Amino acid sequence: MPDPAAEPSFSAPDDGVVRIQCWSGPRNISTALMYSWRQRADTSVYDEPFYAHYLTFDDRGHPGVEATLASQSTDANEVIRDVILGPCDTPVFYIKNMAHHLKGVDRRHLAHTENILLVRHPEAMLASLSIQLPNCDLSDTGLEQSVELLHAILAEGGRPLVIDSQALLANPASVLGQVCDHVGIGFDPAVLSWEAGPKPEDGAWAPYWYANVHTSTGFGPPAGPSREVPEATKPVLEQALPLYEELNAYAIS
Repeated sequence: MPDPAAEPSFSAPDDGVVRIQCWSGPRNISTALMYSWRQRADTSVYDEPFYAHYLTFDDRGHPGVEATLASQSTDANEVIRDVILGPCDTPVFYIKNMAHHLKGVDRRHLAHTENILLVRHPEAMLASLSIQLPNCDLSDTGLEQSVELLHAILAEGGRPLVIDSQALLANPASVLGQVCDHVGIGFDPAVLSWEAGPKPEDGAWAPYWYANVHTSTGFGPPAGPSREVPEATKPVLEQALPLYEELNAYAIS
């Protein structure tokens, strides 16, 4: 009889599927990037499968908590087994994740997926995030977990794949072409545009966070100056800047 306390082991299914996990901070263009990938005929996408798990650690009034908890498993190992490494009927599986959702998640499964780091300058990100989470702190930015992933990739001799959102907005074909080269698939120009409106893969939290992306039909021009970071959030910005700079040193252009 198996020991329920034993550590889980994760093995990659022998199905030839290229599984891509994109780890992003909040208030980035991560949802637009997911919409981009879903335009590929060979790709399935999944929206933030660890969100409900993360909410078991954080109860600070995220919008849509009840709907999110009802829509997903809160068991990270179950998510890994049934979603991340579970059955997929397309050759490519793209999974959008928030980096801070890695809290309490077994990192060993990352060896079975391609891992992309999507970053945004923390001044712009915190100016936006502080609207929904006025008491946000460094743990909400995902930058600490992103740097941990960066170090893990480097320690294994890997080549980090970091995307800065401004570079992606400025030249999406070039940046996404380099991503495709990195993961060993062909570039499809269909990823450069999509229809406006909600998508079937949107998470249960979409009504609270996705209003802007639902009006989009492509990546658009790089964002201009944002609102200022609130005074109470400026200490978080000071902590976040060196983490972002470390990640951005590896960003593709």
